[in-house]
Amino acid sequence: MKLKLNSTFSRFILVGIINTLVGTSIMFIAYNFLHASYWISTFLNYFIGSIVSYLLNKYFTFKQKEKSMKEILLFILNIAVCYFVAYFLAAKIIAYLFSEYSIVVVDNLSMLVGMVLFVVLNYFGQRFVVFSKNK
Repeated sequence: MKLKLNSTFSRFILVGIINTLVGTSIMFIAYNFLHASYWISTFLNYFIGSIVSYLLNKYFTFKQKEKSMKEILLFILNIAVCYFVAYFLAAKIIAYLFSEYSIVVVDNLSMLVGMVLFVVLNYFGQRFVVFSKNK
């Protein structure tokens, strides 16, 4: 179990690096240059990254071959739950800890913290719910 967890986690992180490069660029450009809101900017990141993530994690990370509408729905639900929990918590925590800073600083820090929370929540959701062999 431990070896399998380590190998899937390593592949998951590699897929995450690809998604992070694309998604984070989109998120920060949307927020800082296009002046989109916090929620629109973070949503764009995960909407685009999730499409790539599903395909790479299904076939590369968790090596799933079968086609399943249930799996796709679980993936979408997992992404949505992880997204809202991670970014809601990050926004609240950072706003509380850095209340004396400008909204731009608070939002940018919240996006960074939200990304970290999302990765952790998303890994466990994909590993043990979406791509679990025991669904």
